[in-house]
Amino acid sequence: MKLADLRRFAASFTLFPPTTLAGALDELGFVQADPIRAPARAQDLVLRQRVAGYRAGDLERLYPMLDVAEDFFVNYGFVTRRVQGLMHPRPSVSVWRGAAAWPAERKRRARQLLAFVRSVGEAHPRDVDARFSHGSVTNYWGGTSSATTHLLDAMHYRGLLRVARREGGIRIYAVHEHAPFVGGARERAARIDALVDVVLRIYAPVHAPSLGYWVRRLRYGVPQWREDLSAALKRAKDRLAHARVDGVDWFWPAGRDPARSEPVERVRLLAPFDPVVQDRARFELLWGWVYRFEAYTPQSKRKLGYYALPVLWRDQVIGWANARLDEGKLDVQLGYVAGRRPREKAFARELEAEIERMRSFLGPRPVLA
Repeated sequence: MKLADLRRFAASFTLFPPTTLAGALDELGFVQADPIRAPARAQDLVLRQRVAGYRAGDLERLYPMLDVAEDFFVNYGFVTRRVQGLMHPRPSVSVWRGAAAWPAERKRRARQLLAFVRSVGEAHPRDVDARFSHGSVTNYWGGTSSATTHLLDAMHYRGLLRVARREGGIRIYAVHEHAPFVGGARERAARIDALVDVVLRIYAPVHAPSLGYWVRRLRYGVPQWREDLSAALKRAKDRLAHARVDGVDWFWPAGRDPARSEPVERVRLLAPFDPVVQDRARFELLWGWVYRFEAYTPQSKRKLGYYALPVLWRDQVIGWANARLDEGKLDVQLGYVAGRRPREKAFARELEAEIERMRSFLGPRPVLA
């Protein structure tokens, strides 16, 4: 096993042949979400590489008809019902601050809110706030937000509510009940191992530090089992396929052979949160340069751009692109690690094809006669 084998594997493993939206979601199990639209939201940029004929916004538009839910896994995003079922029910814990039982007053407000949502079927946060008007709180980012919205988020995380759909990007909530967990230690371990397998299906191959990082991130998906994650990590190292390459231990799903991966003659403009490039530590090991997401970096300190899209050519990430819509026209500015673009005619041809795919993805959906 060589680093080049792992690099080819990383560039091809989750970039399976384009399929249906439902098929791609089922294949991945989880797609990370991000609200920044530059030129489209992260979830749409990820899915356009894996769904035939995908258009920006298709996931939100078709969400009510899909077997998928908004939820927290290793990050916030969209999980299949199967994956969601492995994580719930969650106890009354805080996603950010560990175990924390709700005080009596918060429980009372949650019961009232739950009864209201049940009575109306689907509830917009604006309507809930108008009914209860709980004031404001300091949110995770240090700003203020509606206390009612904050409680809706907390109840959604705990599984009391679900996101039924979105309206103008705003989550519309409905009541949800998860089946109780009735298993013992063996069933609990099996569920956690299944969640680790989902992580590996998305981010493999991972080196040992990243494997530990991703397994620890499951504390947000299954906070009730966070004390079991160390044992799950040990089991993962024993049961996953692995190899030591250049002094580093690498892991991937059993039954896969990284040495058999073949690069695809294609240019791809990837989302900053695409599984191929999401793991920044792995990125540096495989491609030998530092990629940073700079949307929250002061403009004067940015090196790549506000929302730089890594450029994958065959099995090499050779640079980055900044893409934006200017009066309906797509403008793509590229930068290259080597300081210049590849000279091959094939690259020029495939780059133009990828830019054309991006134009189609960002354009309006075709009207069927």
